[in-house]
Parts: sequence; structure tokens; C-alpha cells
Amino acid sequence: MMTRDEALELLKKYNKEEFHIQHGETVGKTMRYFAEKLGYADEADYWEVVGILHDIDFEMWPEEHCKKAPELLMEAGVEDDIIHAVCSHGYGLCSDVEPEREMEKVLFACDELTGLIGAAALMRPSKSCSDMELKSLKKKFKDKRFAAGCSRDVIQQGAEMLGWDLDKLLDETLNAMKSFA
Repeated sequence: MMTRDEALELLKKYNKEEFHIQHGETVGKTMRYFAEKLGYADEADYWEVVGILHDIDFEMWPEEHCKKAPELLMEAGVEDDIIHAVCSHGYGLCSDVEPEREMEKVLFACDELTGLIGAAALMRPSKSCSDMELKSLKKKFKDKRFAAGCSRDVIQQGAEMLGWDLDKLLDETLNAMKSFA
């Protein structure tokens, strides 16, 4: 299986902007946290690799997001299950690949939310989510003008896919990001 470092190098092959690389790392670490939290600790490396690679095609081919990824990943010898997971995070938006496994549902749910939390953190005096409370995050979530590119509908749909209420998803993802802030 591909290592975290190999995944990061592959991401950097197609992504040069620091924002996109940092987003991949953030989602990867968030996925690792969830793997451990949800009883998949033995798969934590795998979950992290999927998180790192999920937007591999976004910077260079934004109009082909989740459509160019399989080609890039196959060329690199990446396993089919990782390709499926990467494509499933865009379900309903840029992909018809539905999240099936719990890991894919977590990825779908937390991708947009990590962006929202990251944007909210930048507005704080600390520039970090380490001192952010759920109440503050909920306020930012409700303000549709704040981080408008982060789809609240996708976040809500992700919570529903997991069978969680929105507060649980917000709180758990915030805790995940605090764990490595």
C-alpha cells in the first residue's frame, strides 16, 4: 500500500499551490483521527492516504475534478479501492461514484467542513482552531456568506450519510483538527 509520504509526493506532482497541499494534509490527518476514533486504527494509514489524495486533480483540472483523478492514480499504481474512495468524495457534484464504506462517507462529510473550520480559524486572534468552541463553529456554519465556497448542503448530507446529527459531525471534525492544530 502507498505510504503517507508517497501520497504527499503524488499530490505535489499535480498541486503546486500551498493551499491545496495543506488542504490535502489537513484532510489526511482528519481522516486518520476518524479512523482511530471509529475503531479502524489498523487502517489509519490507509484512511490518511485517501484524505491526502482526494483532490489530486483539483488544481490542474478543476473542470474535470474527480474525473481526471482515476487516470492520475492508475498511472501511479494506486489501488482501485483508493481510486473509488477519492472519486466518491465528489458524489452528486462532480462524480456519480457513491460513498459506500464508512471511510468514504467520512471523507465526503469532512472535506468541505475542514475548509470551513480552517477559514473560521483564520478569523480568530490565535489563527488556530485549538481554542475554537463548537458554538463559534455553529455560528460560522449558519452564516452562508462566511466561507461561501464550503457547501453547507454537502456537510449536512455527509452527516446524514453517517447517521449523525450535524452537531456531532461539527464537533468531531473540530476535535480532529484540534488534535493536530
